[in-house]
Amino acid sequence: MSRPLGYLSVVLSFCCVLGVSLVDRFGVDGTVAGFGLGYLLGEGLSVLAIVFAAYGCYRILLAAFDRRTPDKRRRHDARNILRLTVGIAGIVSVLGVVTQQWVGVLFSLGVVGFAVTFALQQPLFSLIGWLYIMVKRPYQVGDRVAIEDSKGDVVEVSFLVTTLWEINGGLVSSNQPSGRIITLPNSVVLSSHVMNYTREEFPFVWNELTVQVAYETDLDYATDLMAGIADDYIGDEMAARIGRYRERLSETPVELEVQDRPTVNIVQQESWVEFRLRYLVHPRRGQRVRNELYKRILDAFNDEPDRVKFPVSRNR
Repeated sequence: MSRPLGYLSVVLSFCCVLGVSLVDRFGVDGTVAGFGLGYLLGEGLSVLAIVFAAYGCYRILLAAFDRRTPDKRRRHDARNILRLTVGIAGIVSVLGVVTQQWVGVLFSLGVVGFAVTFALQQPLFSLIGWLYIMVKRPYQVGDRVAIEDSKGDVVEVSFLVTTLWEINGGLVSSNQPSGRIITLPNSVVLSSHVMNYTREEFPFVWNELTVQVAYETDLDYATDLMAGIADDYIGDEMAARIGRYRERLSETPVELEVQDRPTVNIVQQESWVEFRLRYLVHPRRGQRVRNELYKRILDAFNDEPDRVKFPVSRNR
């Protein structure tokens, strides 16, 4: 639909240009508020020609980019960049046609821009923040991020604000959507830390699942059993993802040993022992994977009551 609408706008633009030519050739008698009717009609048609041409170019270019780019994130960014570029070009063209002073218009825009810098500092910082987001990519549409005290999935990055679908928050927990919308000024990326959980190059995070057992438990048996259950469930997927992580790690000066299979760490507490299962998972699958692993591990532990014991009648 975008491309036919764009072509129609371009055709209308040519029709307006043709109308300007006809007005200039044949003239129109009469005056309105001291201005010649022919002059006003020609100026109006010229402005309409610019508006239709700008809108048509925007629609055609956007449709072409959408067809060649299946990635929704890239299409979202292209839409914003095209909208800003075509909008600025259209405004400058309209002002130039109306005033007949192209150099004066550009100089005036420079003076106005300088004044706006002082009058509208926060929106200007947000626009600079948007440019920073487009260039440096701390996050993009579809990422799960935490910015200051807000956490959620990025659904839109406009010129001035970033919109998140909140997760966690004060209503729910366990990384579940709350249904609330968070709007943040883009300027926040210039002064605050941004945590990206699903960055395009490596959209995975490490999670931990904790199970408490009694001191009487056969620790070697229980840790091997726990690690084996996790390995059967997500071990192969994790190994494939670790390969991508090691490739990225090799491009940095950081030297880090990374396990490619789930591991179990043992932490001693006052009245029990904690098994902390460490594994790699996509953030949006974190709670589902945790629930399934917890169920399988508890079932396996309960099947071995002589070797795996749980704390009883103790402060937990």
